[in-house]
Amino acid sequence: MPVTTASAAVHITPVVFKTFVKHAKRKGAKIKDGDETVQGWDDIFYDQAFHIVKAFIELGTKNTVESLQAFTNTHVPAPFWCAVVPVKIPLSSCNKAADSLIEWFGPDELSRVVGGERWWQIRGLEWIDAEWITEKAYLQDDETDLSNSLTDDEKTIQRMEHLDRVMLYVHGGAFFWGSINTHRYQVIRYARKMHGRAFTVNYRKAPQYPWPCPLQDVLAAYFYLTSPPPGAVHKAVPPSKLVFAGDSAGASLCLAALTVLRDLGIPQPAGAVLISPWVDLTHSFPSVMSNTATDIIPPHGFIHKASTLWPVHPKPEGGYTRAVPTQTNPPPQPGHADQLKPDDGRLTDQAELRLEQSIQKGEEVHPADLQDKPEDIGSQNEMLAQGNAHHTTAHSEPTAEGGPARSGFQDSKRDGKGDLNYDLSRDFWEPKPPKVLMEDPNATPLELRAQIQLYATTEQLSHPLVSPVLQSSLGNLCPLYIIAGDGECLRDEIIYVAHKAAHPKDYPARPGILAEGHRQKENAEKFQTPTKVHLQVFDDMCHVLTVFTFTESAKYAYRSVAEFIKHVTDSSNEHILRNPFPELHRLPSKIPEPDSETETATKSSQFERSKGPFGNTESHGERSDVQIYKSNEVVTEREVQQGDAEQLPQYDTPSDTVHGESNLDIPDVFMIRERVDVLGKVRAMEPPEEIEALRLKPYEIGLIKEAPVRRWLAGQEAWDKKYKSTAEHVVRKRRQYEAKAARLLEHAREQGLIHDEIQPQRSRLSANGSVSSGSVGEVESNRRWGPLDLKDENPPASAIAGRRDTSEAVALLKKTIYHNAPVTHRTVPKLKTSDAVRAAFDPHDHPIKPPQQSVSEQQVHPQFVPMHGLRMWQSIVELFMRKSTKKVERGKKHASSALRSTSEKINSGIGRSDSDSAGNPASPSVSRT
Repeated sequence: MPVTTASAAVHITPVVFKTFVKHAKRKGAKIKDGDETVQGWDDIFYDQAFHIVKAFIELGTKNTVESLQAFTNTHVPAPFWCAVVPVKIPLSSCNKAADSLIEWFGPDELSRVVGGERWWQIRGLEWIDAEWITEKAYLQDDETDLSNSLTDDEKTIQRMEHLDRVMLYVHGGAFFWGSINTHRYQVIRYARKMHGRAFTVNYRKAPQYPWPCPLQDVLAAYFYLTSPPPGAVHKAVPPSKLVFAGDSAGASLCLAALTVLRDLGIPQPAGAVLISPWVDLTHSFPSVMSNTATDIIPPHGFIHKASTLWPVHPKPEGGYTRAVPTQTNPPPQPGHADQLKPDDGRLTDQAELRLEQSIQKGEEVHPADLQDKPEDIGSQNEMLAQGNAHHTTAHSEPTAEGGPARSGFQDSKRDGKGDLNYDLSRDFWEPKPPKVLMEDPNATPLELRAQIQLYATTEQLSHPLVSPVLQSSLGNLCPLYIIAGDGECLRDEIIYVAHKAAHPKDYPARPGILAEGHRQKENAEKFQTPTKVHLQVFDDMCHVLTVFTFTESAKYAYRSVAEFIKHVTDSSNEHILRNPFPELHRLPSKIPEPDSETETATKSSQFERSKGPFGNTESHGERSDVQIYKSNEVVTEREVQQGDAEQLPQYDTPSDTVHGESNLDIPDVFMIRERVDVLGKVRAMEPPEEIEALRLKPYEIGLIKEAPVRRWLAGQEAWDKKYKSTAEHVVRKRRQYEAKAARLLEHAREQGLIHDEIQPQRSRLSANGSVSSGSVGEVESNRRWGPLDLKDENPPASAIAGRRDTSEAVALLKKTIYHNAPVTHRTVPKLKTSDAVRAAFDPHDHPIKPPQQSVSEQQVHPQFVPMHGLRMWQSIVELFMRKSTKKVERGKKHASSALRSTSEKINSGIGRSDSDSAGNPASPSVSRT
C-alpha cells in the first residue's frame, strides 16, 4: 500500500494509543519515585508528536521512494490567513547557477568527480517551483500605484516589497523527500515573527536528480532573488537584506552554497540559520549510533521497498551480497572509498590488472570483480601497517590508527604514460569498492557493493560540497546561527561543524581531502578568519526540533531565529563585523509581545513542580517566547562577562569605524556556545575538551565505519528478503521501460528527429531548431541539454537523465524530444499516432500534453482535494498549541487566585496586628503610609 493519508492514519493510530499508555506509566513511575527531573518526554504533546513523526518516516521506508516523494510533494492549498504566491524560477537563473558551479569545479573535477557538466543541468520542467510567503496583515493596503496589467499574484508580490527582510528557506527531507508543502507552516511562522517575507524553493531531489542537482537549484533561487531575470515581478534583494535558512538536508545545502559563493567571490547573504544540518554523509561521528532511540530517524536509516528507481540494484546480483569481505588489498585503505581522481600510476595499474584478469576469465572484469589471492589478503591491521610503511607517497595521510597512510599497497611510481595509452587508461578507470573500517583491527574489512546514500555515490560522500564538515575551511562565511537537538543522531557533527567554522585553524581537514580537491588546499590557507557562530544545543530534543512548534524549546527557537534575522538584516556591515549577535545588541531591541491566541504565553509549569507553600511564582505564571528570549539575553551577557563566550582580540575588529548606538554593543565575540533546557532557558556549554565530538582527530572524520554500515546492511538484507518478489517484478518492469524508451527513440527518428551531439554549445544564444508540421513542441532557447546529450558523460547510476529503465526517465526523454527540446535538437518531431494512442490509455502520460515529470521535481496536483495528511499534521500541531495555551490560561488563573488568597491573608493578618497593638501599650506603634 503506497504512502497515502489513509495508510498513514492506519499505521499511526495504534502508535498514538501505545504512546499514551506508555507516557502514563512513565509519568506515574516518576511521581511514585519522587523523581523531579525535568525532561522533554514529560510533555504528553511532544511525546505523542515525536512518535507520530517517527512512525510516519518508518512507514515511508516500507514503501517505494517515489511513493514517499509523491505524498510529500503533493500541492496543499495555503491557509487563508497568509499570503502565499507561487512563482517559477526560469531556466536563465538555473543556467547562471550552473555556470557558477562549472567555474567552481573546473574541467578536471567536473569530468572525474561529478561525471560531466551536462547531466545535472537536465531537468523535466522549464522552471523551479518556488513561493513567496508572508502574513496577509503585513501586505501594503494601498494598491493605487500597482499596474492594472498585473495579475492578483503579481500585485501581492509587489505589496510585499516594503518588507525588506527576506528569508530564503531550503526545506529538509534527507535530500530525497519533502517539499515547499511540507514546510509551509513553519516558514509562515518565521515570516510572522521576523515581520518579513520568505522565499521557498522546491529543488530537484535525489535519487532521480542526485548531487549536485539540488545545490544548483538552491544557487538558482539565490540568483533569482538577488539578480531578478527579465519578467520577474520583485525587485532585486540586496544580499545584506537576505538570510539563508534551512533544516537537515536543506541546511547542508545552505552551507554548501555559502562556500561556493565565498570561493567565487560572490556576495554572501547577511547570515544563515542552520537547523540540524546534515553535514557528514559518511556517518563518522559517534552520536549517529548512540542517539538512535531518541531521534525520529528510522532505525536502519533510509532504506526502501524496491522500485524501478531505487535501489539501483533491486536485488543482490552476480552472487554478491551488498557487502562482502574484501576481495583485494588496498587501495583503498579501510574506511575509505576509492579515488575518483587517481594518480597516473593507479590509472595504468588498474588498466593492466583488469586486462590481465579479463583475458584469464574470458570476460570483461570490472574493479568490483578484481581479486587477489585469498592468502595474500591481509587483516585491517596489516593493511594499515603496510600503508604506514609507505608514508612517503604523494597522497599520504593519517590512517584511522593515527599514522600516515599510503593510498595503496601497489601504487606505481611511474607516470602512467608509458606502457598503455594514457587517455585509454583514464577512460577505462573505475573506482574499486569502498572498504569499511572495522571495530576489530584483526578482522578482514568489509567491501561495499551497493550505494548507501540516495544523494550521492559512496565515492562522492567525502566531497566537501556533499559533506561540508570535510571542507578544508569554513572560515570567512557570513554569521551562522546553528541549532541542534541533544537527542538527535546528527548532534556530534553539528557541534563539530560549528566549532570548525569559528576555529578554522583548530579543526583542519585531513590531508587526503586537501590533496583531492583543487580548491581545498588553497582555501585552507586563504580563509582563516573565524566565522561568527551562535551554537545552541537543546536538551532532549530530536532532529529538527522546530517541527514541534508547540514545545517550549521550539517557541524559543523560532523567536531566536527571528531576532537573528532582524539583527543581521537591519544592521550595517560595519555593525555586523562588530557584533552579529542580537543578544549582545545594546540597547536591546524592542520586541512586540505576541498577539495571536496560539502565540501567547507559554507555561513553564508544565514541567516544574510547586515549591514552597504557595508554589514557585515563575512556574505557575506564564512566559511568552519574548519573555524567554529577554531573560536569555541576560544570561548570554553574563556568559560573555564570565569568559564563557569566545572573543577576538580588540585590535582584530574595526571598532573605530563604528558610530552611533551600535558602539554600545558587546563587541568582539565570535562564538557563543550554549545549551537550552526544555523550558527554553540557556546556559553556557561545557568546555570543548569535555565534548566527545570535538576530541575526534581530522583523520577520523569522513571514514566509513563498521557500526553504521552494519545497521544499514541489517535493514537492507531484511528488506531484500521481505520484498524479494517485488524485486523480481522490478527487474522485469525495467526491461519493459527500456523497450518503451527504445521504441520512443526509433519512432522519433522516423518522424524526423535530428540531433547534434558534436556541437552542443553552438545554439545557446539562439534556437535554430525547426518544428515539424503538427508538432506541439518547441526548442527552448535556455534549455541547454537533454538526455540525448550525454556522450562522454558519466552520470550516477540513479540519475534519470542517463537512464531508460524507469517511468520517470521515459517521461523526461519524451518531453525533451516532443515538447520542450534543448537547443542541441535540430528538429521537434510530431508524435506518432500509435504512440499518441498508447499515451491516451496510460494514466501517467498524455497524447497531447507533456507527461507528468518526476515527483522529485514536479508537484502532484490531485483532481480531488480531500483532507491531505500534511493538512492533518498541521491540525494536530494547532490542536497541541491550543491545548498548551489552555494550560497556560489555567496556570494563570491558578496563580492569580493563589496570589489574591495570599494577599487577603496577609492584609487580614496585618489588620489584626494593628488592632492588637492599639490595645496593648507595651507593644510598639506601627506607622503605615
